[in-house]
Amino acid sequence: MSNNLPRMRMTGLQRRSQLIDVGRGLFAARGLDGTTIEEIAACAGVSKPVIYEHFGSKEGLYTEVVDCEFHILLDAVNAALTEQAKPRVLVERAALALLTYIEERTEGFRILMRDAPPSQPEGAFSTLLSHVTARVEHILSDEFSRRGLSGEDGAMYAQMLVGMVAMTGQWWQDSRQPDKHTVAAHLVNLAWNGLTGLKKDPELQSEF
Repeated sequence: MSNNLPRMRMTGLQRRSQLIDVGRGLFAARGLDGTTIEEIAACAGVSKPVIYEHFGSKEGLYTEVVDCEFHILLDAVNAALTEQAKPRVLVERAALALLTYIEERTEGFRILMRDAPPSQPEGAFSTLLSHVTARVEHILSDEFSRRGLSGEDGAMYAQMLVGMVAMTGQWWQDSRQPDKHTVAAHLVNLAWNGLTGLKKDPELQSEF
């Protein structure tokens, strides 16, 4: 008597989710051009027509993977910037949101950093940074106005701040040292205190 149990048939949504997971892993490792539809099908244990049925093409699957990761990261950063808090704490939370995403979804971050999908020809990560910069610009403009500074300068400083956090995140993706909380603390230390006001042992002010 065979002990092999019959394999349960996946629903359409389950199969779609599985293919996205498989595609994410392969695209992260090999890129869009380096991944074939045959490899995706083999790893998922399906025939090529199943992939075409759900996504139309390899590029369609890739776009779905990118869109999924794009919204996960954007939602995380937006949530960090939406809560009521002082601007410095909001910057801390946003930096931690990015670093946490990199830590928990490394494959997704590699994909966002690599190829531009047809839906976002300028690049998924660049598009995301544009969204985040607009939010940060609003926060900084309010803070600048409150201090009697030019609110228009907030746009320029938002670009600087978001760019600094993004570049640090790319570096930390591979190094992973020091831990994300320490990295976030040093980011805010530089952003908030400037080179002439750096503290030797910076600490985050937000709860985590």
